[in-house]
Parts: sequence; structure tokens; C-alpha cells
Amino acid sequence: MCKSSRNNRFKLKIINKSALIRLGVIITAFLIISIWGYWTMFWMPKQSYQGQLPPLKPEEIILHKSLQEDLQKLAVEIGSRNNNQYSKLNQAKDFFINSLSQAGYKINQQEYKIDNKSYYNIEAEKKGTTKPEEIIIIGGHYDSAFTSPGANDNGTGAAATLELAKIFANKNTNRTIKFVEFTNEEPPFFWTENMGSLVYAKNLKQQNQKIVAMLSLETMGYFSDQPGSQEYPYPINLIYPNKGNFISFIGNMKSSQLVKKSIGSFRNHVKFPSQGTALPSFIPGVGWSDQWSFWQQGYPGIMVTDTAPYRYQYYHTIDDTINKIDFDKFTRVVNGLVNVISDLAT
Repeated sequence: MCKSSRNNRFKLKIINKSALIRLGVIITAFLIISIWGYWTMFWMPKQSYQGQLPPLKPEEIILHKSLQEDLQKLAVEIGSRNNNQYSKLNQAKDFFINSLSQAGYKINQQEYKIDNKSYYNIEAEKKGTTKPEEIIIIGGHYDSAFTSPGANDNGTGAAATLELAKIFANKNTNRTIKFVEFTNEEPPFFWTENMGSLVYAKNLKQQNQKIVAMLSLETMGYFSDQPGSQEYPYPINLIYPNKGNFISFIGNMKSSQLVKKSIGSFRNHVKFPSQGTALPSFIPGVGWSDQWSFWQQGYPGIMVTDTAPYRYQYYHTIDDTINKIDFDKFTRVVNGLVNVISDLAT
């Protein structure tokens, strides 16, 4: 064999070895990224509850009645409430102020103006005992879309915020909790500078408030055990169940740990189906509520929701009425959030 042939074969071995090393590095990197992505976005502690739901506890029966009364006020007596039904929006605002005041809270009304009309975020604060500077926000918007009476969207989230505030009025927690009823989440203010929660979150940032968690309570009252009742944006539909019988905890990638802590607590305390995920915010639905406003200010935030746009055919319509709400399941979810908030606040 000539010297030139031996050199060529030696060079070929070096090239093949280098290619194998590069391929190994690429495969290893791909596996690491895949594992990290799965753990960050999809892995959740414990398992979703499956099985028959237990009877409502005595405290849940009381909560059930209160939630029904709240939804009766918002979705039936007041009805559609937004910038086009301005007087009704203010009726809802007054309802929350009166209800929270009766629970013993000193109310902070954050007023801002659009076209010479005043709009209000309503805040009730429960001061923490040992870490008052660390703040948890529990909030839901009280306006409804277009001509919709807004029973599920978002009477359920607004009522849940109110009843949770009442429950925590006489509880001590290490961290401060602010219960906030937001205005102007719906169009035409959605994702604009006049969105109520964005006005509120910007103010927190300007004051250098330390927000450790934000829970946006959004459309929480519609459930179905029918196969095919739950849809998702692609490719999420390849992973999650097709029955819309669960409550969902959804965050962006930066809020992954908050999603895991919250759903882990929920599953630890509550016998009710639940799903959780932390996804890129550009995926449709992930940022479709008030947690989005807190993400803009760099705060961790999640949405607790029945995923209405992917489950609820009456979303944003005049048929979003109180008779569509499953109050037994809605009550179980809200009562479960008492434990989640307690764990986050202590």
C-alpha cells in the first residue's frame, strides 16, 4: 500500500470520528432540550384525580349558595356590563365594593379615565404577618364581552375572587394577599394600555411591589364528561384528554414553577380532575386573560380556567347564562383554591 493511500485512510478515520462526535453532541443536546422542555411545560406533580366526586362538605354547601347568589346578581340582575353598558359596569363595581366592605376590608379603588369616563379596579388587601412585603394577587375581571350577560366569562372568576376574599378575611397568612376585581379585560381594551389589569400591574411595578404570584381566575364554571367536548391548539391536543371535565392551571414558561406549585397543592387537597401546563405565551389561549398584564411587568402569573374558548360554545355570546354553570363543580374548584392560596401565602 502506498504512503498516499495510508494517509487518505487515516484522514478518513479522523473525519468519521469527528462526524460521530458531532452527531453525539447533537443527539445529547436534543435529548437535554427535550427533557427540559417536557419537565418545564408538561410535567406536573401528582396525578389528576379520576373517579366519582365525593359529596359536598358543609363548608362547600355554604360556598355553593354564595356563588349562586353572586352569579344571580352579576349575570341575571345586572347582566351585560362593559363600556357600552357603562351604568351596568358601575353597578357591578358597586356590588363588589359593598360586598368586600361588608366582609371587613378597606377598599382601594384604582380609578383611571378613558374618553372622560371613569373605570375602576377594586382591591381588598389582607396584610401578611411575617412577610407582608411579599404579595400574592388573586384577581378576576368583572366586565363581560359585547352583549353577553357573562355568567361564565367572567362572572365565575369575579365571584370566585369575591368569595375567596371573604374566606381569607379572618385568616392569618405570612404573605400579603390582594384580591382584585379588574375592569376592562374584554374588547376593545383587551391587550391594550387601557386593560384594567395592565393599568393595575404597571402601578405595582412603579411602586416596586414584590409580587411573588398572580392567579387570574377566568371562566371556571363549565364542565362536560362527553368525549370530544375539549379542544386544544395544536400540538397540545396530542397530549391532554378530550373530555372537558377538568380545571386547568396555565402559565407562560417563566411561570412554570408557579404552575407546578399551584396544581400540586390543588391535587394534594382536592378530589377533582385538573391539568396544568406552562407554554410559550404566543400559543393561542395561553395569555388570554389578566395574567398577561403581569407577565408584561415581569411578574409570575397563571390562569385558573375551564379553558372556555376551547370548551364552551356559548363563549362571548348572549347565551353565556347562569343555567350553563355547574355550581357543584365550580364550588369544588373554588374551595380547592382556598388550599392553594393558603399554601402559597404561608
